[in-house]
Amino acid sequence: MRRVSDGDQFLTVKDLRASYGKIQVLWDVSFRIQRGEIVALVGSNGAGKTTTLKVIAGLHRPMGGEIAFEGRRIDGLRSPSIVKIGVTLVPEGRQLFPEMTVYENLLAGAYLLKDKSEINERLNFVYKIFPVLEERRRQKAGTLSGGEQQMLAIGRALMTRPKLLMLDEPSLGIMPKLVDVILDTLVMLRREGITILLVEQNVKAALEISDRGYVIENGRIVLEGKASDLIDSEIVKKAYLAL
Repeated sequence: MRRVSDGDQFLTVKDLRASYGKIQVLWDVSFRIQRGEIVALVGSNGAGKTTTLKVIAGLHRPMGGEIAFEGRRIDGLRSPSIVKIGVTLVPEGRQLFPEMTVYENLLAGAYLLKDKSEINERLNFVYKIFPVLEERRRQKAGTLSGGEQQMLAIGRALMTRPKLLMLDEPSLGIMPKLVDVILDTLVMLRREGITILLVEQNVKAALEISDRGYVIENGRIVLEGKASDLIDSEIVKKAYLAL
């Protein structure tokens, strides 16, 4: 990794381009995240949100552009190396191991940790955030409700001790009353020192808990600003908040 000059930026994405085969899906995407923020990346289906997260996480190779985390280039790193330095993705659809227990799924998230005391420390942290996971630690993940599975997916990501936690559509397939629980948890995690990049279909709910936001359309950032300003924006209201 080589150092880049990006001031005090925690995460900096600059002129990011990506494609699937010959089809380009990201066009010079640029944004920044400061340490301790919750930042929302919102847009319609197919706008490029998931691809952006995958590229940052090292799960999809970019065509060009730069990604810097804590002042160092990471766009050439593989996913395990990116996790190791503190960037973790909770993917859309959760991608749990359904036949494994809650406890086993959490241990799978600790694959980079070798010290048993550190693993136990992380488990206790996850159980503090999501007490239901401790209650159901011997239960198979596939038998949990949608909301509990999302808690487990977040808990598994927390086992990596992330500095930056990225979440792709955490409310998808969850009962409305549990959506608030998940989003409130993200606010709690921010208080614990974890910076958050949130992709969420519920644009209003995402912006309500975020400090700032970016709107992406057709693979390009078209609007950015304070989350409160975006909620009041006529463009955002018309495109994403219409009843």
